Amino acid sequence: MPEDDRKIASARKNWEERKLNPSLKRGAERKAKFVTSSGIEIKRAYDPEDLNDFDFVNELGFPGEYPFTRGVQPTMYRGRLWTMRQYAGFGSAEESNRRYRYLFEQGQTGLSVAFDLPTQMGRDSDHPLADGEVGRVGVPICSLADMETLLAGLPLDKISTSMTINATASILLALYLVVAERRGVGWDKVNGTIQNDVLKEYVARGTYIYPPRGSMRIITDIFSFATKEVPNWNTISISGYHIREAGSTAAQELAFTIADGIAYVDAALKAGLQIDAFASRLSFFFNVHNNFFEEVAKFRAARRLWAKIMKERFAAKDERSMMMRFHAQTAGSTLTAQQVDNNVVRVTMQALAAVLGGAQSLHTNSKDEALALPTESSVLLALRTQQLIAHESDVADTIDPLGGSYYVERLTTELGKKALEYLSKIDDFGGAVAAIERGYMQREIQNAAFIYQREIETKQRIIVGVNQFTGGGEPPGEILRVKPELEEKQKAGVARVRAQRNSETAMKALARVEAAAGDGQNLMPPIIDAVRGWCTLGEISDAMRKVFGEYRPVNTV
Repeated sequence: MPEDDRKIASARKNWEERKLNPSLKRGAERKAKFVTSSGIEIKRAYDPEDLNDFDFVNELGFPGEYPFTRGVQPTMYRGRLWTMRQYAGFGSAEESNRRYRYLFEQGQTGLSVAFDLPTQMGRDSDHPLADGEVGRVGVPICSLADMETLLAGLPLDKISTSMTINATASILLALYLVVAERRGVGWDKVNGTIQNDVLKEYVARGTYIYPPRGSMRIITDIFSFATKEVPNWNTISISGYHIREAGSTAAQELAFTIADGIAYVDAALKAGLQIDAFASRLSFFFNVHNNFFEEVAKFRAARRLWAKIMKERFAAKDERSMMMRFHAQTAGSTLTAQQVDNNVVRVTMQALAAVLGGAQSLHTNSKDEALALPTESSVLLALRTQQLIAHESDVADTIDPLGGSYYVERLTTELGKKALEYLSKIDDFGGAVAAIERGYMQREIQNAAFIYQREIETKQRIIVGVNQFTGGGEPPGEILRVKPELEEKQKAGVARVRAQRNSETAMKALARVEAAAGDGQNLMPPIIDAVRGWCTLGEISDAMRKVFGEYRPVNTV
């Protein structure tokens, strides 16, 4: 044993005999077992022995270098702060546009669009299944007219736009591009991201339309098209956020997100794309939950895992293909309707974990989101939370400030190991698509969610204001309510578009979308032509439904 190791072992033994053991005799510790959400045991204290096999160069290294554990840029936040991208959209395109303008005036640095459920599910606002849902959880977008209103006055060649849309991502991207085209903005000048991650919809969220293999075809068509035509657009944001919101552990979120990423890369390669032609435009989206150090470690482990997978499994040569760039959002599932002011503290801790974990972009939830869509004042407070962390805490002044912590490095390694165990099982199924079709990921998440809820109900896990410390806290006096008349106005707008367009041109364009879905042509050009012909989102979705069909979920109970 080296001399330094002997000294540490001797000091540890001395501490245990003189301090720890007498303390334990005087009283028990708070819990029978200290563990993270992923079941990783938390030791009382960590020391160099916990990093005995740690290889600094290959496991940690320096910022902006493989394996990117410490961040994807050499200067990280010393060069540029993360993008403050508050997610918003509700009521109508006009109201949402006003909220976007307000947020930019208050210092937001990126646009993030929330769409209502009918838009996410490929239904126009006047469809019977859309009744009562129009504008409720996001903005309704049915046609080019809605998209032009949504983006009115926003400089598309200067802002970065993120659109949280999946099953209809191809149509929303087409709408965005045609608006830019009509304004004279070249497609090579627009910058942004479509979520476009349908696999996690089958696993955790449910806003799917087509079966997995049809969805994968649309996604790879987007990859191929955007690589040539929209070079600065991130064609997918592979999302662990909703996996965690559904009840997964941190390790499951990490593993299942990366498994989905592997599936998208495999599909793109089978479609004939070269790895270094598209991989640099892949991005990720993670949740930031309550276990502070586990969340920091999760982000560091994610970058390291993805870099090694891209290099070793997919033989990527370009370092940009190995960089995991990600957006993070604080955990909506941790917000409580009781004592809503507590949510400000929760969001602040989660946002700090995202920054210490090296996120490129961040959304902070508003305190009233457990009750309704956020009010303007609560959104402003959420944005100010990011600005306070950025400009008053000094945590962004050095890169990866928790790097080298015995605890954080050990936790980063342990999370990586647990994720690799899940990835091995998913490979045994034949990959993420096959695992989803068999219900594997869904069952794992359901089991984790059940355990978490049981811990709350038995008070093994304390939620302040919910199962303990329940006194005090008044409900907010103001919550945002979407006006019912907006739905009727939106329906009238859809009818007006159909009445005023050239019907023959629209029908021919829809026929070309259906034909392309059937014969293997890239779907993006005919979808863009359909948008130019004033076809609606629901009509374009239905043209593809005729070929791909609709997905029926696997029973996993």
